[in-house]
Amino acid sequence: MDAASQQKILGYFIEEAKEHLETIEQGILDLGGAADDSEQMNELFRAAHSVKGGAAMLGYTSIQKTAHRLEDGFKIFKENKIPVDQQLESLFLSAYDILSALLDKLQSPYGLKDEDGKAMVKEAEPQFAELQSYLESLARGETPQPKASGSPATGTMGEQLRDYLRQMLAIFKQEATPENRQKLQKVCVALAKLDKETKAWQTILKAAHKAIANPAHSFNLLAPVVIKEIKTAGDHLDLGEPKKITLSPELKHLAIAKMPQILVPVDPSHAAKALSKAFSQKQIGQLVKILSSKK
Repeated sequence: MDAASQQKILGYFIEEAKEHLETIEQGILDLGGAADDSEQMNELFRAAHSVKGGAAMLGYTSIQKTAHRLEDGFKIFKENKIPVDQQLESLFLSAYDILSALLDKLQSPYGLKDEDGKAMVKEAEPQFAELQSYLESLARGETPQPKASGSPATGTMGEQLRDYLRQMLAIFKQEATPENRQKLQKVCVALAKLDKETKAWQTILKAAHKAIANPAHSFNLLAPVVIKEIKTAGDHLDLGEPKKITLSPELKHLAIAKMPQILVPVDPSHAAKALSKAFSQKQIGQLVKILSSKK
C-alpha cells in the first residue's frame, strides 16, 4: 500500500473516531440519562469499541488501550444498575480526556509517536484504575468515599467555596503537571457537590474540569478564568441567586478548545504583557509586522 492510501485510511479513522468521541462525551455529560436508557448505553459501548478496533488495525496501541478501558467501564455500566454521582462522571470524563488528547496528538502535524502515547497512557493509569475500582464498588452496592483533595466537610456554602478556591490557587501556583491537573479536577468534583441540583453550577464545574484537562492550556491562562468563574457562580449560589449563573464565553472556549488559547485583555498595556508571556521576541516582531500590514 502506498503512502497516499495509508494517509487516506488514517484520515477515515480520525474522522470516524471524532464522531465516536462526540458520542462518548455527550453520553458522559448525561450519564444519569444513559443509565436509564439501555440503547444510549449501548451506543457508548459501541463507540468505544469502534475506536478500539480501528486503533488496533492501524497499530496505535495507546489509543486502543485507552478506548478499551472506557469500553470496560461502559460494560460494567451496561451489566449492572449503577447509581450516577459527580465523582463517577468526573472519572469517566478524565478517561475520555486522555482518549481525546491522544487523538489530537494523532492528527497534529507531528503525529502520535509510540513513545509519547505510551507515556500518556502510563501517566493516566491511576485514573483508569480509580474508575474501574469505583465502578466495581458501585456495582456491588457499596458507596465508596470520593477522593477529594483536602475537602472541607463543614462550614457554610461561602466558607467551603473559599476553602476550595484557596486550594485551587495553591495548586495553580505550582508546575502544570498531569498530577496537579488531576488535583484541580478533584477540587472541581468536590465543588460540584456543594449544590447538585443547580444545573448551571454543574455546567460551570464540568467546563472547568474539561478546560483544566487540556495540556495545551497553561496554568497562567487557566487560573484567572477558572477562579473568577467559580467565585462568581459560587457567590450567586450563596446569595440564593442560581438563575444568575451563566457560563462565560472565555471558559466555554477553554473547555472546547483543541489548540492553545490566549486571552488578550482590552487594555493595551495589559495586552502587551499577556502577549510577551505567550510569545518569543521573534514571534512578537512577526506579529507587529502582520498588524502593521493590516493598516
